[in-house]
Amino acid sequence: MAAASPTTKPTACLALADGTVFYGKGFGAVGETVAELVFNTAMTGYQEIMTDPSYAGQIVTFTFPHVGNVGVTPEDDETAQPVAAGMVVKWDPTEPSNWRATGELTQWLLARGRICIGGIDTRRLTRAIRQQGAPHVALAHDPKGRFDIAALVARARAWRGLVGLDLAKDVTCTQSYRWDEMRWAWPEGYAKRTEPGLKVVAIDYGAKRNILRCLASAGCDVTVLPATATAEDVLALNPDGVFLSNGPGDPAATGAYAVPMIRGVLEKDLPVFGICLGHQMLALALGARTVKMNHGHHGANHPVKDLETGKVEITSMNHGFTVDSQTLPAGVKETHVSLFDGSNCGIRMEDRPVFSVQYHPEASPGPQDSYYLFDRFAAAMRARRAA
Repeated sequence: MAAASPTTKPTACLALADGTVFYGKGFGAVGETVAELVFNTAMTGYQEIMTDPSYAGQIVTFTFPHVGNVGVTPEDDETAQPVAAGMVVKWDPTEPSNWRATGELTQWLLARGRICIGGIDTRRLTRAIRQQGAPHVALAHDPKGRFDIAALVARARAWRGLVGLDLAKDVTCTQSYRWDEMRWAWPEGYAKRTEPGLKVVAIDYGAKRNILRCLASAGCDVTVLPATATAEDVLALNPDGVFLSNGPGDPAATGAYAVPMIRGVLEKDLPVFGICLGHQMLALALGARTVKMNHGHHGANHPVKDLETGKVEITSMNHGFTVDSQTLPAGVKETHVSLFDGSNCGIRMEDRPVFSVQYHPEASPGPQDSYYLFDRFAAAMRARRAA
């Protein structure tokens, strides 16, 4: 059990299911939340991480100590509200110092109901996550420092976890919409697409806005459909291609309704591109299986090797499940692997333009190492139009 400071009464605590308790200083909203605890090694992008729908059901430990230093801005939101359940940091969030900042992180988190804790030995906590796997935890913030530790540990132990949990339905859009905003560029910011383009249907399992911007910048007219859309819904829009987005939860659970849709689309020989959960959905539709990882991949410094070119890309990742490459069927080729642990990071069908990657090419950690994937998708759709 981590000891509290002898001079400062703790106002927040993090209770792990194994009984370990970390005390610290609370910020953001007051209350309690229960989730899976993961760590993220990125040095920037804390706002994008907190608003990434793939973090539903998770509390994020930031291994980089200086969080809050660039403030917040609506331009960096990946969805309308934060999705991650909470935040764990080493130092209290610092005052913002950035010309783009429109607010402070602590106030932003408070206004959006996110429970957070600072003053934690994040190195020790990260080692625990690596060794025992992503634990179930309860996070509590009480300005008066009143905590029922036994009850918090019990809540952490009772939480069902992400295995078998379909969270895409919780974060998807409720109705279809069009997307025309392109990638940010100096000095105009986010420009709008105005000319006609390739017709893409994007399935929203928890889509990040910057993925949709990359599709628009690659020449696509994007229509976004909810996660529960059927093949008939997709094909009724007569798309040139179909995109499968990122998202949270257990891919096998989401696959109950996503796999039939994808198989229906594949029968029409359309180009298909998937990212993250979309990659896992495509793999399941093709006959492969997914498995839960020990602590997952979460960060912006993950080296991935393209097996077809030999090039190594520095990628952004956020996933706790992975495709079991040993279950890929004939006609489906593994294209990318993680250089950290050899896990699968990409697949493609050998006889048609259907491919996907586990990492996030839109996050630009390289910064442009992986943007070619959007161009590849667009080229496949143009070739189909010309055929």
